[in-house]
Amino acid sequence: QVQLVEAGGGLVQAGESLTLSCRVNRSDYPINVPAGWYRQPPGKQRELVATMNTAEGQKYADSVQGRVFISRDNAKTTLHLQMNGLKPEDTAVYYCTTGSIVGTHYYPNSRWGQGTQVTVSS
Repeated sequence: QVQLVEAGGGLVQAGESLTLSCRVNRSDYPINVPAGWYRQPPGKQRELVATMNTAEGQKYADSVQGRVFISRDNAKTTLHLQMNGLKPEDTAVYYCTTGSIVGTHYYPNSRWGQGTQVTVSS
C-alpha cells in the first residue's frame, strides 16, 4: 500500500493562497491517478476536496469550486493542491491519496499520511 507525505500547509490570512504538495514517501515513485485530496476540519469528518483521473479530469467539492485546483507535475511524482482565496472555513488538516473510481465515486486506497495543517485566520 502506497504511503504519501503531504507538505506546504501553514497559517495564512483570509484571501491568501497556499499550494500543498504530496509525494510518495522517501522516493521518486510516480503518483498514479486516480488521486485526490481530502481535508478534515476541526471536530468534523474527513471530506473529499478534489480528485483527478485520466478519464474524467479534475473534480471539486462545491465548497472549493473555482478556488482550488488539483494537478500533478510533469514527472508525475508530486501531486499539488493550489488553493486561492482561502477562507476561515478552509481550516483543516489536508491529506492526499491515490485510489480508484467506481461509478462516480472515488475510493482512496493508499495509506493515510500525517496530513498538513492549513489554518486560515479572518
